[in-house]
Amino acid sequence: MTEVAVSRAVDIFASVPTITYSTAARAVEHVLEQGRSEGLRLVACVVDPSLSLVAYGRADGATPHSVETSRRKAMTAASTRKPSALIAPELAVALEHGTGGILTSIKGGVPLVFGGVFVGGLGVAGARPDEDAEIAARVLRLLGADTEVTA
Repeated sequence: MTEVAVSRAVDIFASVPTITYSTAARAVEHVLEQGRSEGLRLVACVVDPSLSLVAYGRADGATPHSVETSRRKAMTAASTRKPSALIAPELAVALEHGTGGILTSIKGGVPLVFGGVFVGGLGVAGARPDEDAEIAARVLRLLGADTEVTA
């Protein structure tokens, strides 16, 4: 590609880093393993920056509503680039209604960031929200992901 073509391409499209399936699947397996070790039936969902599903897992016997809750937590973390628990309380209802229920303020969603590069969101559901959030944070550490919110 010539220098002019590269310059023009920059004006036409963007390249967005996204989590790989391999890393997303590892995140899901870590969540399910954490649940097994604590006697919890968890559900995990990983989405990319465009909120598209990359990986998903559900423990046998998990509650049906946790499937959707994990997806919404992951989508919230990916959309806002911060934990779902950090949605301002005064915006929570409006945000959930304004997005048709896609986003949520329930604890358990975390952005996936590696070396300062945002690549998606992880949602954990099936336990109490505080437990979901703790497990999500633990999985970030297991993956070697950034754990500080910078957005």
